[in-house]
Amino acid sequence: MTAERRAPLRHVVVTAAIAVLATLWYFVWLATGAGPAAVSYLALPLGAAATAVAVLDLLRHAGLGGAARGFWRLMLVAFGCLSAGYTVLAVAGFRDTSTLPPMPIAAAVPAGIGFLAAMWAMARVPLGVASAGERWRQWLDRSIAFLGCGTVLFHFGLAPMITNTGQWSAQTIVLLGMSFALAVGGITKVAYIRGGPIDRSALRLVGLTGLVGAAVALLLVLGGDPGSVPAQAVVMPLAPVLGALAVRQQWRRATARPGRAGNWLPYLAVVAVDVPLIAVIPGELTWSDKLVIVSSVLVTGLVTVRQFVAFRENARLLADKRASQRHLEHEATHDGLTGLANRALFQQRLGGRLEQGDATVLLVDLDDFKTINDSLGHDVGDHLLIAVADVLRARSGPDALPARLGGDEFAVLLTGPTTLGETVAQRILDAFAAPLSDHRLLVHASVGIATAPAGTALGHLLRDADVAMYAAKQRGKANWVRYHDGMARPVAGHAQLGGELRRALDAGEFTVHYQPIMALRTGRIIGVEALARWQHPTRGMIPPAEFIPAAESTGLIVPLGRLVLREACHQAARWLAEFGSDALQKFGPNVSARQLHDPDFVADVEAALADSGLPADRLVLELTESSALRGQQVSRALYQLHGLGVRLALDDFGTGESSLSLLRSFPAAIIKLDKSFVDGIELDAPGSPEADARQAVARAVMQLALALGLETVAEGVENREQADRLVELGYALGQGYHLARPMPADGVTRLLAAQHRLVAPA
Repeated sequence: MTAERRAPLRHVVVTAAIAVLATLWYFVWLATGAGPAAVSYLALPLGAAATAVAVLDLLRHAGLGGAARGFWRLMLVAFGCLSAGYTVLAVAGFRDTSTLPPMPIAAAVPAGIGFLAAMWAMARVPLGVASAGERWRQWLDRSIAFLGCGTVLFHFGLAPMITNTGQWSAQTIVLLGMSFALAVGGITKVAYIRGGPIDRSALRLVGLTGLVGAAVALLLVLGGDPGSVPAQAVVMPLAPVLGALAVRQQWRRATARPGRAGNWLPYLAVVAVDVPLIAVIPGELTWSDKLVIVSSVLVTGLVTVRQFVAFRENARLLADKRASQRHLEHEATHDGLTGLANRALFQQRLGGRLEQGDATVLLVDLDDFKTINDSLGHDVGDHLLIAVADVLRARSGPDALPARLGGDEFAVLLTGPTTLGETVAQRILDAFAAPLSDHRLLVHASVGIATAPAGTALGHLLRDADVAMYAAKQRGKANWVRYHDGMARPVAGHAQLGGELRRALDAGEFTVHYQPIMALRTGRIIGVEALARWQHPTRGMIPPAEFIPAAESTGLIVPLGRLVLREACHQAARWLAEFGSDALQKFGPNVSARQLHDPDFVADVEAALADSGLPADRLVLELTESSALRGQQVSRALYQLHGLGVRLALDDFGTGESSLSLLRSFPAAIIKLDKSFVDGIELDAPGSPEADARQAVARAVMQLALALGLETVAEGVENREQADRLVELGYALGQGYHLARPMPADGVTRLLAAQHRLVAPA
């Protein structure tokens, strides 16, 4: 233990020793009468001086901060002034040892300053209360406590001294009144301090020093002048001891420990004020007795106000608790983003409905929502989900329960007729035909409808609706389908197909076929489009229209596309090495928007070109799903590919809603006229409206390509007449079954070899 840590205890020992010695002197003096009574006046100034030294030691070495340092500085002034004032009193007592002199003005002034400094220090202690309402309630409580406790001290201490005129000086009465105020104010203040820079126990000890004055007053009232000696020698030296203990307590703890407010104190004060009230009722009322009655009335009034405030506060707290409970119940049963019922509430209501009667469920799943989320960001996606929720509320009907089950999957519980399911589903899809949310987005949804009679298991009905919803997805976007028996088998087959994709990739069941792109006039092979083919070990060749959607929905389109890209680049490099650099001008694997959202896609393309040695300008990436080619990630990937020298082709041109607008922000080099504009082009009679419209689209696409400096390829050429008509419209390149079907690599090798033999002699 360091010297600084021993110092506070030393001061406590010194002040306690002074108090003990003064008490021993009193008993000796009482027994023998030897020595002047003025010796009793020495205990308090000596003890107060020792406490002042303790406070000074605390200020120098304890490292106190702001508020604490200011408090103890005032306490240093308080104990210093008390020591000075009572030293003057002691000097006056020793000048005339025959009697104990009254408190001189010269002694009362510094002593009064000391009490005022202590009271000001206590008043400045922060309560740690932030809100105005809590401060108001504390002022009420403290006023009740102050009046109640102060009335007791006044009635039994000061009032008898004031009414007994001439026996005690005004200075003595004023100083005792100050000590009472310090005691009551300190106790009521400390009871409501919850924490802060000053230790609560130290504050409590400082407040108790004021109660020493109460004991002194009691001795003086009961003992008269003879009571002055024990008051000075025995009682008053306890104040410096309490002060030294307070210093030591503050030293041991830099800050106050958190505590609870003294809510019991006002009630104790009410009980306390009743004691003098009972005492004054039987006798004749004096002015001090009337003051007690007035104080009691004030305390009662303040208590009434405090109880009213407490009643208001409790009512508010109860209302807040109920509102909080309702809020928690709402959060537990509703989706936080959209405000719709969540899965738990939906299943609860559905289960209750199935116990009473028929129930119809609509499962609503947004099409391509992940693409919107990835390309435009989650904030835009969240706003879209909120807009979808608004549509469901408005279009489901007043008796329906719309819910968000998770992600972009919604549900609606209907309790009306069975046919109401189709009506509500169509209303929802019609609402989706208009742009939604502040971002004006077009969204499509697939809706599955299922109805079950009372007693049906909840899970069975939801499973039927889920099967119907997936059947709607397989039919295309913006469709609804009602569940019927046997529907689960093809849907399960689709799910099983998706599960086999990973195994097929690992087993090497996928191969790449190539469909030539040819010059329409000469029939020369200009390039090839690379196409994935799946040779299933038991089912044989699975059509791309069947497994590509499964690959998209499972995300396996990314590794499948990577396989096709690498194989196509290596095969193209082998053909160029075998037949010369002029043999083929373009090699075009298909790329979906899902692949473009993969952050590693550009790196995959770079790796495929580097490994194969294929020149970047020979690689043509054919991009499908033009409506999904939006967003920063996709745009960044497209421009990075363009910067590598890779050419980009916009597939199925003319069918997408945004095909023309894409060309303004899309670094395309080739546009491929969709097959729908080629079908039947040779059958149109010249001059007919249908012929004019069909050929106008094909001609417009050609003129647009010429204006933008883009190449064109006509897709789906099925016969010679179509090829001739396309040549007349200005098309030089075509692709279709009439020109060449998709074939394995060795089939293209034979065609290139035959073409090479014809070109070589020339």
